[in-house]
Amino acid sequence: MQKRVEEAENRNKPKCVPLPNSSSSFTHLPSAPIFEQRKRKSAGGSALEQSFGIQSRNYLNALIARMFYSAGLPFHFARNPYYVEAFSYVANNSISGYVPPGYNSLRCNLLVQEKVHIERLLKPLKGLWKEKGLSIVTDGWTDAQRRPLINLMAASEGGPIFLSAIDGSKEYKDKHYIASLITNVIKDVGPQKVVQVITDNAPVCKAAGMLIQAEYPHLFWTPCVVHTLNLALKNICAAKNTKRNEIVYNECWWITMVSDEAKIIKDFIMNHAMRLAIFNEFVPLKLLLVAETRFASTIVMLKRFKLIKHGLQSMVISDKWNAYREDNVGIAQTVKEIILNDLWWDKVDYILSFTGPIYDMLRLCDTDKQEKKEEDEVSDFYYVVYAILIDRWTKSCTPLHCLAHSLNPRYYSKQWLEGLPNRVPPHKDVEISAERNKCFLKYFPIAEERRFVNIEFARFSGCMNVFASFDSLQDRWDLDPKMWWLVYGSSASLLQNIALKLLGQPCSSSCCERNWSTYSFIHSMRRNKITPQRAEDLVYVHTNLRLLSRKNESYNKGETKMWDIGGDHFDPLEGAEVLEIASLSLDEPNMEAMLFSDANDGIASPG
Repeated sequence: MQKRVEEAENRNKPKCVPLPNSSSSFTHLPSAPIFEQRKRKSAGGSALEQSFGIQSRNYLNALIARMFYSAGLPFHFARNPYYVEAFSYVANNSISGYVPPGYNSLRCNLLVQEKVHIERLLKPLKGLWKEKGLSIVTDGWTDAQRRPLINLMAASEGGPIFLSAIDGSKEYKDKHYIASLITNVIKDVGPQKVVQVITDNAPVCKAAGMLIQAEYPHLFWTPCVVHTLNLALKNICAAKNTKRNEIVYNECWWITMVSDEAKIIKDFIMNHAMRLAIFNEFVPLKLLLVAETRFASTIVMLKRFKLIKHGLQSMVISDKWNAYREDNVGIAQTVKEIILNDLWWDKVDYILSFTGPIYDMLRLCDTDKQEKKEEDEVSDFYYVVYAILIDRWTKSCTPLHCLAHSLNPRYYSKQWLEGLPNRVPPHKDVEISAERNKCFLKYFPIAEERRFVNIEFARFSGCMNVFASFDSLQDRWDLDPKMWWLVYGSSASLLQNIALKLLGQPCSSSCCERNWSTYSFIHSMRRNKITPQRAEDLVYVHTNLRLLSRKNESYNKGETKMWDIGGDHFDPLEGAEVLEIASLSLDEPNMEAMLFSDANDGIASPG
């Protein structure tokens, strides 16, 4: 009887499910106890096995893989440098009897410890704020459930720092509420260190910016340059057919048509497994699903279509496409006609050509990029596009932009002035000079101080005294603007201090728009009943760890290169044939290239 009881107990004990060996799908790894027995028996194995512990390595790989599969972890998590570092440390240090931290340890004392560690790492960056200034950058959006989130960050020459993420679900988000959030952050970092506040171009944000400027007269509210240019692109590429917009629509309607036809092709291929399978045979790249609310969504989609042009054409003239019969044969024929239409592709090329400088500005925020228009080119279409750009830029340009432009030594150099016709140095531009003087009045309310800074600016812009030396003039073009001021600006100390602060500030809120599902992160913590303070600490640590990792050399090369750009919720099975780049910041070309250039995943750069 006792024997039968023991047998029954043994049958009820949990069994370790074996995983397949990497060398064969039919060879099973033993469970841990059996593995230990074999390990002892194989002590006298081959020299190669003893030297490299091949069997132990294979078993550890299987355990790690089991962790990924059971938890549903995305495969790109294997590129996380902290994951790699943790296992490397264990492999290189014999820690007998080590037990990984448990549930309570991770959410309590280790979290507090890591926050202290993050604060220590951020201290040198914060130490630069007094001398070089910082910008308070904020951006808000809603998720699929219409839950609002507001990100607040500090951006400076040393890099962005995450400050807080505010859940505005239960708040009325008027100008007073937004202004109060930003004001609290300004008080925390120190008002005299803040140069500007950057938000998007929404009217409520502008109104909040005016309230902040009234409370802190030395600060400027600055609309995001990237949002400004994106709104201009939307006016061009998605012109509305209204009475007020009649002129623009008459000139730009064909762009909307080309965009709509591209969407028809994309949807027709993506919405059926058979068509998608045919597409994958002829095109090695994935199609893009770009959220329409994102920057330059139409341009990103058309750039991808240009890349896959030859593959699409080969697909629709193939026997497999002709043999395919489905209910919507008419749409299939329409798709085929569009793809084989050379005139349609000429329109795509033209759209990408004239929007190229705008797209580049979205990515680089470089205000000296000019539209490539021939001198003798005159058309109603050109004037409509030009008017849209001027209108958007005029609404968003601030005195701070003009002052920064005036203090950039490159715009006084002979090379820049002769680069294009009709260029003038900033001090000879009437509008820029008027806006620059507004800034001086704001920064130096005392007349005597303002007179000193005006004298310094006259010497700088007129190339007088020390600014007249050969090296000073030559280096205006050759040196980075901030480096130039460090080398030659000591004789104009007031102007030098302003220049070093302004020329190191961002002009967009893109650092707030990461591909990291912060809001889902917060709400998952609520579901797990984490206290508000712990939740705040966890978001702070989570985001700043990622920002800090970008400063490491390994972030730009090796297996952990740009490990975080896939977001927190990449498809763990990688079965989707759509590359979602809805949260990609276009002013980070290296980030975009990383998403599109992984040859192993069949992805290539969009050009």
